[in-house]
Amino acid sequence: MIGYAMLGTADLARALRFYEPLMQALDMQPCWRDERSVSWGRENDKRVPRFFIGLPFDGRPASAGNGTMIAFQLPTTGQVDRAYAAAMAHGGSDEGAPGLRPQYGPTFYVAYVRDPDGNKLAFACYDADPARQENR
Repeated sequence: MIGYAMLGTADLARALRFYEPLMQALDMQPCWRDERSVSWGRENDKRVPRFFIGLPFDGRPASAGNGTMIAFQLPTTGQVDRAYAAAMAHGGSDEGAPGLRPQYGPTFYVAYVRDPDGNKLAFACYDADPARQENR
């Protein structure tokens, strides 16, 4: 249903310092790059939505939306942990450390961060094993 998602940035170079290592942790490859925007996705798979960062087209300042969040679905809790660690190591801020969120379902494991522009991201595994120590 979703073709791509895009988040605005006030500083593309700063955003790239944050997103390039994060996209590596998410196993996403660069798909597009010009002077205004960059995208990542799965190589040669147009069925998978792409993720863009870019300078706003209208020239006005980028801003984070209140209540807006992009969630990346990941197959393992280990990938959630790695994505969170990459975000924290490259200028992100914590909005909720990795862990189970049983209020959303018994196997829902998620971490929340904000990028350097204040955009909120989630890294979610829907099939975590609640009995495993790594989920606690």
